[in-house]
Amino acid sequence: MKTALIVGNPKPKSKTYAAGLLAANLIFEHEPTVVLDLAELGPELLIWESTATANAINAVRQCDAVIVACPTYKASYTGLLKLFLDLMPAGGLKDKLAFPLMLGASPAHTLVPDLLLKPVLVELGAVCPTPGLYLIDRTYDVDPNLFQWASAARRFLPFAPNTDS
Repeated sequence: MKTALIVGNPKPKSKTYAAGLLAANLIFEHEPTVVLDLAELGPELLIWESTATANAINAVRQCDAVIVACPTYKASYTGLLKLFLDLMPAGGLKDKLAFPLMLGASPAHTLVPDLLLKPVLVELGAVCPTPGLYLIDRTYDVDPNLFQWASAARRFLPFAPNTDS
């Protein structure tokens, strides 16, 4: 199974990046096949016919499952992630499992992954079988919600062991 992590933080190798990798290892039980730190694409996302952006989109489209990790900016996801998703063709995530993950400084934006990010992923054709997850950026790596969410998400993967017996 090919897996991807898309990180929408404008800062490279951010806490969001680390949280996304941790989530990937918990859900997929291995490093993602494709890791897109969108900060590294930067201005390429503004060039409509960018080869680097097209290659990034194609890499994600070859995957079976994707985690979309993003910090909360102005009570939403970042413009950087929006640019990338806007360049994705209609149906670009068709039949992909997608898991929205967002970080923020306070619990005030807990609903953002489900209210704002998940609908865009579904519009692109993704299947989001679990609720999105919002984590506090200072404690994401010890938050029990991350481990519970990953366990729930793992049940939707084709290779996941049956943990109900």
